[in-house]
Amino acid sequence: MVYKKTKVYFDGSHFIGTPNEKQSHKKRKNIIKYRTEDNEERVKEILKSCEEKTKKEKIEKTIEILNKEINDNEKSTAIVNRVLEKEKRNKAVRMTRLYRKINLQSWNYFCTFTYDSNKLNEENFRKKLLNSLRHFASRKSWKYVGVFERSLENNRLHFHGLFVIPEMVGTIEEKHDYSTTSNKMQIAHQNTFFLERFGRNDFKPIENNLGVDDAIKYMLKYIQKTGEKIMFSRHLQTYFITDILEDDVVCTIGQEDRKILLFDDFKCFDSETGQVFGQVSNEVINKMPKAY
Repeated sequence: MVYKKTKVYFDGSHFIGTPNEKQSHKKRKNIIKYRTEDNEERVKEILKSCEEKTKKEKIEKTIEILNKEINDNEKSTAIVNRVLEKEKRNKAVRMTRLYRKINLQSWNYFCTFTYDSNKLNEENFRKKLLNSLRHFASRKSWKYVGVFERSLENNRLHFHGLFVIPEMVGTIEEKHDYSTTSNKMQIAHQNTFFLERFGRNDFKPIENNLGVDDAIKYMLKYIQKTGEKIMFSRHLQTYFITDILEDDVVCTIGQEDRKILLFDDFKCFDSETGQVFGQVSNEVINKMPKAY
């Protein structure tokens, strides 16, 4: 048996496949539906205005305000709960997709970019840095995931990110300076291209993805506090697609056994063309069709 056109992702420990099979979907139970599109947007506005309150207080205040506007407490409660549940579900889906994108890459740099006030202001820094990264992603196959944040010392904006850089621009030069954060000398790997156009930067090499988990936890912790959006290149794939032999499957898993757990040394191939790509590896994954 061959599982054709299987979408495969890496969960951090194992490769998981979702075979390309038509799946029957259960009929949804009849539920009360409201025409709530406009009200849902209003709920989001109210919740945002109550950021300083506790979660319980935010919910109670939002229901109270919405009820005054539509004069229906039951409907107000249902709409607020629906918005909160939808946001919770969407957040979980985004985080799952993000981790799958991250786990499928072989990161080779952790980069930090700050801006020189003599060259740029904060707004131009955001715009021009992201524009440069997009160009390198499309022209030189760079991949990245990162977030803007502010330093604790002076509230200055900078950008942290994980990068896959197959072709470097500029040159990397080691600079020795004093860190006011750690109160000791440090070595920065500055890129001359970004130094000239933006200001101080640091390209720290990553080997075998060591330290990636800590970097991601740090970035996710930060965006939860500040609301900053995590940025990533468009062609950062979530899955790669391959045919899978039954002998390479450990067992079926997941809801209704729709997924398959794969052995760590499974083979990637295309049964239609007869092409065998080889045992799964970073090099083989790069050759496979992608899904985003």
